[in-house]
Amino acid sequence: MLQNYIPILILFLLAAGFGLGVVVISMFLGPRRPDPSKLSTYECGMEVEPGARQRFDVKYYLVFMAFLVFDVEVVFMYPWAVRFQKLGLFGFVEMLIFLLILLVGYVYIWRKGVLEWE
Repeated sequence: MLQNYIPILILFLLAAGFGLGVVVISMFLGPRRPDPSKLSTYECGMEVEPGARQRFDVKYYLVFMAFLVFDVEVVFMYPWAVRFQKLGLFGFVEMLIFLLILLVGYVYIWRKGVLEWE
C-alpha cells in the first residue's frame, strides 16, 4: 500500500528541488542593483503611508470576498464536471441551482458597486 505513494513522493521531491534550485541559482547569478525605489514598499497601486493604524477602504475586503466566493465556485465545479455523466439530470439541475445562486450574488455585488474603482 505504501509503495503506491512512492511516485507521488518522488514527484514532490523533484518539484521542490526544482523550485529551490531555481531560487538558489537566481540568488547567485541574478543582478543585484538595489536602489530606494526598488526597496520601497508598494501595495495595491498605492504608496504605503507610515503607521499601522491607518484605515483601509472597505472595497479591498469586498473585492477579496467576491474573489473568494467565485474561487470556491470553481472548486465545486471541478468534481461535478468529472462525474457529470454519472450524476445525470439531477446533478445538472443541482449545478444550475448553484450557479443561479452565485449569479444572484454577482448581480448583488455589481449593483452595490464593489467592482467599480474610483
